[in-house]
Amino acid sequence: MSNVLFTSKATAKGGRDGHVKSEDGLIDLKLVNPGSGSKETGANPEQLFAAGYSACFDGALNLIASREKKEIDSSITAEVSLIKDESDGGFKIGVVLNAEIKGVSQEEAEQLVEKAHDFCPYSKATRGNIDVEVKAKAVS
Repeated sequence: MSNVLFTSKATAKGGRDGHVKSEDGLIDLKLVNPGSGSKETGANPEQLFAAGYSACFDGALNLIASREKKEIDSSITAEVSLIKDESDGGFKIGVVLNAEIKGVSQEEAEQLVEKAHDFCPYSKATRGNIDVEVKAKAVS
């Protein structure tokens, strides 16, 4: 890897029923498998992925909008689903990114979201590996 800007570290122990902690301690979460029937509360890997993807995508969207001299106010809700993988009996994830954008028309919102999807590092990392659906909604 060349030109690394920064590296984040997190360590998980115990899998979906364990614990995850970032090197700096800002993330320090108990993990609970949502499908296990456990009464315990905790985070799950899909929530963490949804948080990261939505933040990264919103950053990409705002950068693209600023490059196109468009002033927007946006929010991204990432829905990350755990899906049964029929090909091998295991599991995979799928993502729906819901973008709400103020300051542009519906057509402009759709164009900005497509350009952000081409640019976003998370979108690049997942392209061709998981199903990602991107939805844009212009709001007033």
